[in-house]
Amino acid sequence: MALTTLHVNMLGEFSLQTEQAEINDGANRSRKIWLLLAYIIYNRSRPIPPSELIELLWSNEESSSNPGNALKTMFHRLRNMLDEIQEHAGRELILRREGTYAWNTDIPLELDIDRFDELCQKGLSAQDEEKKLNVWLQALKLYNGDFLDKMSSEPWVVPIAAYFHNLYVQTALDTLPLLESRERWEETAQLCQAALVHEPYMEDLYTHQMSALLKLGQSQEAVKVYEEMSELLLSNFGVMPSDAVRSLYREAIRTVNTKEVSPGFILEQLRESASPGGALVCDYDIFKVIYHSVARSIARSGDAVHLVLISAQTPGGEALPKRSLDRVVENLQELIRSGLRRGDIVARCSVSQFVLLLPHANYENSRMVCDRIARNFSRMYPHSPAVLRSSIHPLEPTL
Repeated sequence: MALTTLHVNMLGEFSLQTEQAEINDGANRSRKIWLLLAYIIYNRSRPIPPSELIELLWSNEESSSNPGNALKTMFHRLRNMLDEIQEHAGRELILRREGTYAWNTDIPLELDIDRFDELCQKGLSAQDEEKKLNVWLQALKLYNGDFLDKMSSEPWVVPIAAYFHNLYVQTALDTLPLLESRERWEETAQLCQAALVHEPYMEDLYTHQMSALLKLGQSQEAVKVYEEMSELLLSNFGVMPSDAVRSLYREAIRTVNTKEVSPGFILEQLRESASPGGALVCDYDIFKVIYHSVARSIARSGDAVHLVLISAQTPGGEALPKRSLDRVVENLQELIRSGLRRGDIVARCSVSQFVLLLPHANYENSRMVCDRIARNFSRMYPHSPAVLRSSIHPLEPTL
């Protein structure tokens, strides 16, 4: 029986399927077999000389004493794998012509990358916005991951994967305003969630997602999105979210309670549960609000309040490697929290720094706090690659 139309997916999982059977790169087979198959399918419009395939498969390894035979063995294994789709499919699909190898283009082939690219370009050229939106939504559903994701380190894969990844992200960003203009907030939030799987550090996607969740009345979910994004950006890049995103966060916080509630309910929400003692650790945005409140109050009371900045660095003053930094920051946060008073406030303000608000503490008291934290850190973590540096600043009252 002649081989029917073959469907090939290369976005995310690499798979081949007919109506009767399917094989995919999740199977326990040699990575080289799948690499060889992917290369031949992607370059199906031309015959490929053996030397090019030998370079593809063994360029980073010690060359075989007989690379030609090694390649023939690889093709034998590949054809056997393709026979699982249909009997004799291996011989039908891969041809040997005049000393070269080629994919049989006479057999109908449908590739997800071709369809994805076609739909993205079709949407881009469409004049009608409704048609543009529908076509782009079809395209975005096809993107199940980066091009040949399990082969992402292969030099020939890298530029192709970058092209499709960028095309996906741009198409998603162009689609979101069309959904928003039609107030299709559920689809907007879902598209953002799907896109963030492939582009987890793009603030624009978080902005659209939080806006959609607020429109849906899902303020608590918007707060959760912000908290996860804030932690991701801080731990990976040492930056805080933009003002636009923080503005949405503040709006979400204000609207968590959408109905009138009793004083008892509010008091229950405000009550700190299972307090571990020590200082209060909070997000930097919350810290800023507390800071402004304290600055206003000392304008009336005249109390001494100091701000402390503690930084973790190498002895030479350079930034710590990320692998070390994560452990250092985790340990330092717990040490600071447990070593301060219950009225003190702590927040992480950069990838390697903490800011402390010390009410009722003069400069000498604040210096003692810094020295104690540094001394305890050295004692508890004697082999840590980090040293602590601190600076102390009096809190300026807001008049």
